[in-house]
This record gives sequence, structure tokens and C-alpha cells, in this order.
Amino acid sequence: MADASLAAIAQPAQTDSDAAQRARQRQPLARRRYALEIRQHMGWQRQALILAIAILVGLAISAAILVAAGVPADELANEFVTQTFFDGQNFRAVLFQAAPMILVGLAGSLAFRARFWNLGLEGQMVWGAIGATAISMWQVGPEPLRLPLMFAAAIGCGLLWVLGPAWLKIRLGVNEIISTLMLNYMAANFLLHLVYGGWKDPKDNFPYSPQFRAFERLPELGAGVSSAILLAAVVALVAWWLVSVSRAGLYLRFVDANPRVAHANGVPVRRTIYGAVLLSGAMAGLAGFAVASGQEGRLTQAFYQGYGFSGILIAFLARNNPLAATVVALLVAALFVTGRSLQVFYQVPFSMVQLIQAIIVVCVASSDFFIRHRLRRVGEEAAQ
Repeated sequence: MADASLAAIAQPAQTDSDAAQRARQRQPLARRRYALEIRQHMGWQRQALILAIAILVGLAISAAILVAAGVPADELANEFVTQTFFDGQNFRAVLFQAAPMILVGLAGSLAFRARFWNLGLEGQMVWGAIGATAISMWQVGPEPLRLPLMFAAAIGCGLLWVLGPAWLKIRLGVNEIISTLMLNYMAANFLLHLVYGGWKDPKDNFPYSPQFRAFERLPELGAGVSSAILLAAVVALVAWWLVSVSRAGLYLRFVDANPRVAHANGVPVRRTIYGAVLLSGAMAGLAGFAVASGQEGRLTQAFYQGYGFSGILIAFLARNNPLAATVVALLVAALFVTGRSLQVFYQVPFSMVQLIQAIIVVCVASSDFFIRHRLRRVGEEAAQ
């Protein structure tokens, strides 16, 4: 008798609960209440899926813009894939363009890992090229050592140009975004002073330096491929080892996660930031050397333009991973090469290519929101 009474009491409660659940399900979407929460963790598979969807959305928007600009829809795949990666001449152009982009992408990735927003990549490139050109102009060292000396001078000049903003940030708390950006203008104007002044080529009387000698140029690997791409690949492997295997890479992960907690646990935060930022400047200077010695064969007045934004884009898309930055740099270089082809055959302005880059960046940035946050219905448990 008691069991029957308990069952009779429990049954209405259960019925009421089922009815409330059904009522919530029938509730219009506009009346439902949701809360925005920060995710504690998401598996890399789901992160990769969200990132891939964001990139596909960006590509779809870009394709629609190109079609509206006059590019036939059935030619897009041919231009972006077949002609770029399966045509020998175009693929060599991609590798040619990718070498400095890999280096500036790695430079951005290392600095960003240390929470130092190095926007002065172009200025460091300029000084790397100036340092390498100075060795050539003043004929420092014997001919067999000239190229290694230019290499070392480019690294040293890029490193020194970022040392000031690093010291201002760490010692005085000066915003590195402002200091590195301002130094870009200083480097660019000093470059103009050189190529329009004492370093102007006396033969042509044009604003660029005299041409480098044959032993001051990066050699070719064969089939017209510059050894700059091999140099970039080696630097990428070293950066990967530094970030993923070495103790310095472990320190960098601590600093990236939380500098205060890292300092409390004995991590040399200042030394780690200095090391990452100086290496970033050295790689950007090396990118200037790759352009001057591997591409232009001299110091020109505008060789650096566009590389700063590309380096930031590459680091951002690769999430500061050196190996991923290498792949992304190849894709960005392919986009540039395809953009030039679109200019020639379809009269698409190059600013359209930069617009496509910006669209992809916005889409990837939006994907980060969905990776870090989730929507949960109020009063209900949601899956992680």
C-alpha cells in the first residue's frame, strides 16, 4: 500500500518534468535564452575542422568577388591550381616568391609566441638588405667569404634593429606595436637616402645600388630554382626544433600561456622574450638578404613592400607553428603569382589579391571565436 502511494506521488512529478521539457522544446527560438561561455578545451580535430570551414568560407567569398570582377567561374580552379602548381615556370615563380615569405612568416611566429607584436618586419628586412649590400659595396673580405659575410651582416642588422623596441617593451613598458611601426618608416627613409644618394648605381643613374657580383648572389639549385628556398627550409626546420624540442621552446610555451605564472615558476621570462624577439629580427633581416641577393641582385628602393603584412598573415594563419608557416607561405606565394596572372589576362587589379588576403584573415579570426567560445541554453548542460 505504501509503495502504491509513493508511486502515485512520484508519477505527477515525472509527468510535470516531461511536460516542461516538451514545452521548452516547443518554445520559439526567439524566446529561448542562451549564455556565451569560454570553452575550457577543444580537441585539435574539431579546431582543424572549424579552421578549414573558415578558410573555405573565405575562399568562397573571394571566388564570388573574382567572378563579379570578370574572371570566368570555370577558370578559377585552372588559374589557382593547375596553372600555378602544375606549370613548371609558374611553380618556380611560387618557390622564388615563397623563400622570403617563409622567413618573414617565421619571424612573425617567433615574436608572437613571446607575446611581442613585432609589426616592424619590413624595417628589419630593409636593414638586413642594407647590411648585406654594405659588405658588397665596401668589398669586405675575400671573394669566397663574401656571401657568408653578407649573410651574417643581414642577420646582425635585423637583430639590432629590433633590439630597441624589445628593450623599450621589457624595461619601460613601451607598446611595441607603435615602436616597431615607427621604425619601419625610419628604415624606409634611410633606404631612400642611400639609393638616391651615395649608393645610386653610377652606370644607370637609377635609384638602386650597383649590381652584386656573381659570387655575391645566392646560387641556383638547378632548373632555375634559387637556393633561397633551401635556405628558408633549413631555417624553418631550425625554428621548428627550437619551438617544439628545445628547452627554450618549453619556456616560450610558458610565457605565451601566462608570463606572470611562468615567472613565479622560475622561467626566465625576460631572457626568453629577448631571445625570441632577437631571433625574429634576425630572420626578418635574413629575408631582406634573400630578396637582395637571391632575387633582385642589388638593393632597390621598394623590395620590402608587402612582406610585412604577408608575414603577419602567415604567422596568424599558421597559429605561430613554424612548419605550418612554411606551408602557408607557399600558399600565399601561390596567391601572389596567380594574382599577377589575373592582372595580365583578366585586368584584375592587384589590390583585389590583397582584398582576398584580408577576407581570409577575417574568416580565420572569426573561427578563433568559435574555437574559444560556445553557446549554451540557460539551465541546460551543454557538451564541451
